[in-house]
Amino acid sequence: MAKKRPQTKAKPQLNDGEIPVVGAREPCPCGSGRRYKACHGRAAAHAATELVQRPFEGLPGECDWVALRELVPAATAELPLKDGLPEGVPSVTLATVLPMAWPALRRDDGSVLLGLQNDTASGDISRDLADTLLRALEAEPGTPVQGRRAPAGSPRLQDLLDAEGVFEPVVHSGFEFWVPDAENATPEVAASLERANAAAIPTVKLSGVDAAYWCETPEKNHLRWVMPHPEEQLLDALARLHAAGRSSLGEGTRLVGSFRAHGLTVPVWDLPSGVSADDVEKPAAEFAERLAAALAVKEPLTPDERRARGGLTNRQVTLS
Repeated sequence: MAKKRPQTKAKPQLNDGEIPVVGAREPCPCGSGRRYKACHGRAAAHAATELVQRPFEGLPGECDWVALRELVPAATAELPLKDGLPEGVPSVTLATVLPMAWPALRRDDGSVLLGLQNDTASGDISRDLADTLLRALEAEPGTPVQGRRAPAGSPRLQDLLDAEGVFEPVVHSGFEFWVPDAENATPEVAASLERANAAAIPTVKLSGVDAAYWCETPEKNHLRWVMPHPEEQLLDALARLHAAGRSSLGEGTRLVGSFRAHGLTVPVWDLPSGVSADDVEKPAAEFAERLAAALAVKEPLTPDERRARGGLTNRQVTLS
């Protein structure tokens, strides 16, 4: 006769929300008998690596978040928290980049600097930044915070920041904001600042329109303008203006194409080297009015407009 299998008590089954995270090769706590990575860990891993196309959607100033992430060398912005500042934290400031590419820094006075231009471990920049911010708020003053992959299901920036707050980037000519007293910095810090400042492209945020940034390069200047409109609708509108000869920002300027970044489209204009940020303030405001009118047009594109659109899309690249 065949031997009887020993009787074992069935493990209690847990609800999905009750299953803790364990090692990938450990038995899944749900009681299935499979390894965690082949059971409930699979969904957690997918959530951690799934790319969020618009990680800053829903935040005040989404276009400026994209600009500070991809375009602007040196800038800061105060971050208002939904539940207010914790005790001992006088301020939370977003910075484009921090010394040594630290993800975050808790200063000696308890204030927090959160770095934006860092590699992230998951497909959701917002979740990784929120995880870094939460750890920075609890870090010892005077210590940097290292990066890591945020746990699946952990808060995102949209959960932590005040949705009614104002996001107002301040563009700097250099990285002196790294230290409270740059003039009396140590030789090592002074040397680091000098190297960073030498590599920074001069950049100015236009005041008359949203999320438009002028920058200076040796051969020509540029205007890069992060826009919130749906991509297809925006490209149609740009094509209408381009075909009509109304897409420039003045004599010698030219709309040369666009790129995608974090789910938004960023048109780019070439400017003569002598054209400053102040020089394009008025033309940019006038272009914004022309663009609004073009966005309202519902008729199909004409043959000339379709050719203009093809030229623009052929020069489009995706940064992220």
